[in-house]
Amino acid sequence: MTVVAERVAAEIDGDFVVFIIGMRINKIWRPDKWLPVALAMPRMIKELTAAGPESGFLGAVSAGLTVIQYWRSFDALEAYARDPARGHWPAWTAFNRRMRRSRGDVGIWHETYLVPAGRYETVYSGMPPTGLAKAARAVPATGGRERARERLGGSAAEALG
Repeated sequence: MTVVAERVAAEIDGDFVVFIIGMRINKIWRPDKWLPVALAMPRMIKELTAAGPESGFLGAVSAGLTVIQYWRSFDALEAYARDPARGHWPAWTAFNRRMRRSRGDVGIWHETYLVPAGRYETVYSGMPPTGLAKAARAVPATGGRERARERLGGSAAEALG
């Protein structure tokens, strides 16, 4: 990936969703429990990327055993997660069967954040396109985007405390 030397910020129109999902290997000697989980997410990201923007999936960033995903809406995320013809639902049901009597061997977690339009702040410097800037678009972090408070719309940050 090409490094962008300038400071940039992410810009996206409208509301969006940040979905963070991860796993924790609790018993390294049980790859029969954790390896299927570790291998499932890259397949799902590949499937989602191939589906294109009409699926509602905007992009993802991997951080070890954690993946940060960007979605256009919660409805799109949920539609993918519950579709038995797509990668997630079969992986989820297989995980639950495998873990029925051994929940502590591998841990999984996720967090979902619904982000209202304009209620986010980002900055990237000396980075290849990543995160929301890769999922949406990168714009120069200059002028009215120079400081975090400005990127949040000035008084918007004050409203949060």
